[in-house]
Amino acid sequence: MPLFPRAAYFPDFLTPVAGCGGWDAGADAIMSTPAPQVTREMHALGRVSGAPAWTQRLTDSEARAELVQVMRAYYDAVIAPHSDRIQASLEADRCLRVRALLVGGVDGLLRSLRPAMRWEPPVLHVDAYGGDRDLHLAGRGLLLMPSYFCWGSPVPIADPALPPVIVYSVLGGVPGCEQPLPPAAASALAGVVGRSRAAILHAAAAGATTGELARAVGISASAATQHTSALRDAGLICSRRAANTVLHTLTPLGAALLHANAAGLAREG
Repeated sequence: MPLFPRAAYFPDFLTPVAGCGGWDAGADAIMSTPAPQVTREMHALGRVSGAPAWTQRLTDSEARAELVQVMRAYYDAVIAPHSDRIQASLEADRCLRVRALLVGGVDGLLRSLRPAMRWEPPVLHVDAYGGDRDLHLAGRGLLLMPSYFCWGSPVPIADPALPPVIVYSVLGGVPGCEQPLPPAAASALAGVVGRSRAAILHAAAAGATTGELARAVGISASAATQHTSALRDAGLICSRRAANTVLHTLTPLGAALLHANAAGLAREG
């Protein structure tokens, strides 16, 4: 835990960009970090918030392999059991950003990041964790990384020489995918039947607002809201607020239900 303090700085090599490719890719990136970078970042950690003497041994690949094993054990015990809920939240945010990009281009995408970030061309203002500083991209791209565990301000990569990354929170919006499923979720699933809700579930597969769902199914917006509420309570969809609309996407459970239904129809056919 001393390596991940709630402070203005923690080592960049422990949150590698390669982690976007999954746990194994992230672990490989940690293991392959050059020893001089590990030394530099451990010294920075010591200056900012203090670091135990044993952290200096992380330049050694054997010590780093032990650290990766501990991180994996923590992941398996604490995070993996909730992976479906986490993935649903991330998928909902990704759908929200893609729609903003399709409608408004890069400008629309960056504007959709309010209130945590403010796009005032050509500058993206970020109320970032760790204090004020300027980062010039100088022609480099910027990787926006949604995180279920970034609960406060966005977190940029500290080293300006590394590929620019901003980690931001996906929490917020309409409750449903971020909150634990209620105990009555299993019984609620039994009530999720009928032509309208099945059609709504199918239309939400690509992400859709309440108004779009209503038009797709041929019902009123208020009726669509009632159906999405029931589907959300049953853990089948996730809802996120975007300006004056609410965007609905499938949870892994909802996607599995649709897939199983399609597979059953195929067998019957």
